[in-house]
Amino acid sequence: MTTFLRPPRAVVRRDAGNWSLQAALHRRGLGPVAGVDEAGRGACAGPLVIASCVLRPGDADRLDGLTDSKLMTAAARDRMFDLVKKRAVDYAVVVVPTAEVDRMGVHVANIEGMRRAVARLGTHPGYVLVDGFRVPGLTAPSVPVLKGDQAAACVAAASVLAKVTRDRIMEDLHDQLPQYRFDVHKGYCTGIHTAALEVHGPSHEHRWSFANVAAAGLTHGLRAPHRVALSVAAAAVVQNGGPPQ
Repeated sequence: MTTFLRPPRAVVRRDAGNWSLQAALHRRGLGPVAGVDEAGRGACAGPLVIASCVLRPGDADRLDGLTDSKLMTAAARDRMFDLVKKRAVDYAVVVVPTAEVDRMGVHVANIEGMRRAVARLGTHPGYVLVDGFRVPGLTAPSVPVLKGDQAAACVAAASVLAKVTRDRIMEDLHDQLPQYRFDVHKGYCTGIHTAALEVHGPSHEHRWSFANVAAAGLTHGLRAPHRVALSVAAAAVVQNGGPPQ
């Protein structure tokens, strides 16, 4: 019978930096500590990308500036992306295609992607820190961390890996579908993206389980190019970090 240990009681202070929680776990013999985060949950086009990452204890100075990827400039993210890949003990990146997001629903796809990202680590973690919410079925004990991409360095590293990977995918999609300007908004629901949807209708890379995409498809007399689960069809857009509405 496998017994999952409870995480130690550790106060994470803002002035203590984002390495304190995983350091506390390591001190109690619960390492290696993996962080898990996603990019693209709130987008209505493009894949969902999930990453897991195990950092070296005491590597804070070499990864100076590591924080939530959304708070970093594109140049800083690219630099940190290369540095994390070089310095990390281990990492894994999972890309969930648009069709799979529609088939499963974005929240279920996200949970499943996090399981895959942890399972693909060659270094089995002693503990997993997940940004925001509980993920059942992981191969190691875990704990959700509120604003984990700011509170825990390993989660921040995962957020950088996921976001840079996804941004590059969306820039490649822009070359195929320039009319949507994926290079600018990366598939999120901005004014530019909404206007493009109204003019051109959805593409095969849009998520037909999102209400705005389904409505644009209906206006243009288009049907989803892949199966959309009835339970999530035309669901409201899920904002990053928030629950389905």
